Amino acid sequence: MNFPDYPFQPQRFEVLPGIAMSYLDEGPRDGEIIVMLHGNPSWSYYWRHLVLGLRDRYRCIVPDHVGMGLSDKPSDENYRYTLQSRVDDLAALLRHLRIDGPVTLVVHDWGGMIGFGWALSHAAQVERLVITNTAAFPLPAAKKMPWQLSFGRDSSLGALAIRGFNAFSGIASYVGVERRMPADVRRAYVAPYDSWANRIATLRFVQDIPLSEKDAAWPLVAEAGRRLHDFADRPAFLGWGLKDFVFDRHCLDEFTAALPKAQVRTFDDANHYVMEDKHEVLVPAIRAFLDAT
Repeated sequence: MNFPDYPFQPQRFEVLPGIAMSYLDEGPRDGEIIVMLHGNPSWSYYWRHLVLGLRDRYRCIVPDHVGMGLSDKPSDENYRYTLQSRVDDLAALLRHLRIDGPVTLVVHDWGGMIGFGWALSHAAQVERLVITNTAAFPLPAAKKMPWQLSFGRDSSLGALAIRGFNAFSGIASYVGVERRMPADVRRAYVAPYDSWANRIATLRFVQDIPLSEKDAAWPLVAEAGRRLHDFADRPAFLGWGLKDFVFDRHCLDEFTAALPKAQVRTFDDANHYVMEDKHEVLVPAIRAFLDAT
């Protein structure tokens, strides 16, 4: 399919036997490495404007997580839909591309947990951080779990809505922005999730949200939170939509406390998909940050 503002040729890599990951590899082979990690229920399409704004100088590696975007969407019998699997997949992709030197991590939503989960064992490679509406720690003590996520995570009716009616992706494309998406852009966001089988990851991501030590993702997320301050000496840029009811100011405050030297841009009129609402501002701001550091 042709997606608006996505003039790229995705590549494919067999991340596990019989399971292919789609990814973008845009820009000069000898450019500084920028790894962009999306969340749920988006895909590499979320980063399209930033790739277009950087690929003249920087090498942009942008995977679609397994089950998301243009990657394969295996069943539970063939793939473990856990945070650890996502971290392992990222490590496998970077090994495949022979990227063992410095990288800049650019993260959003679950991309924060995946990126920092990888960084726990590759801290020396992390040169810079660009962080947008995400977390890399357990739910802040002052924040309540949004009922919308609890509904999808913990109820059979919520699971049915997500897999049967594409509720998570479809609703997010409306409520995740302050500036209404054009119809063709919204179609691009939801296009990969066009059947019950193809919506498996949008549900499994929600079900993998760690709230206590009994949850599979808890050890990794808790460790990332404990060690977040280890990255305080790296150049960091925070771009935040303050209308986000999930990754809200509580999450932003966790990052600014751990990374006190970070450049911070907040937007009262932007939501969860901050790159949709504010790409005209954020792309040149991130480019300036990268060029300067």
